[in-house]
Amino acid sequence: MARYNSDEVQIRELIDRWAGAIRDKNIEAAVTHYARDILLYDLAPPLVHRGVDMYKKELAEWFATFQGAVGFEVHDLSITVGDGAAFATSLNHITGKRANGEQTDVWVRATIGFARKDGGWKATHEHFSVPFYMDGSDKAAVDLKP
Repeated sequence: MARYNSDEVQIRELIDRWAGAIRDKNIEAAVTHYARDILLYDLAPPLVHRGVDMYKKELAEWFATFQGAVGFEVHDLSITVGDGAAFATSLNHITGKRANGEQTDVWVRATIGFARKDGGWKATHEHFSVPFYMDGSDKAAVDLKP
């Protein structure tokens, strides 16, 4: 069984609560671990999201594209902790029925940077991505599975 130090445990708990909030489509709970000035590179445009307030609006728009709960699972979570900074990487599986009736089943890559601030760990940078096919089509490779 893996042994984690207290910082890793705290970050794992933040990520677990965040994933649960995404599944429940709970915007406020999904951003509680974010620094107010978080920098996000998300799947949807624009290229850069800055600040938690802007991102709340983006989350609301994304949540509205799902009927019911969002399927959201964190896999292969790895956390590296240093003095006052940490990062986590994972593969996240997103599933669910969309408002238009289509079924979503996609894997995305995630990297989250954390800083120790305000008495705990806060996410200061979050990056989600999918690879794209470099065959000239420039299509997102959303059919890949680990």
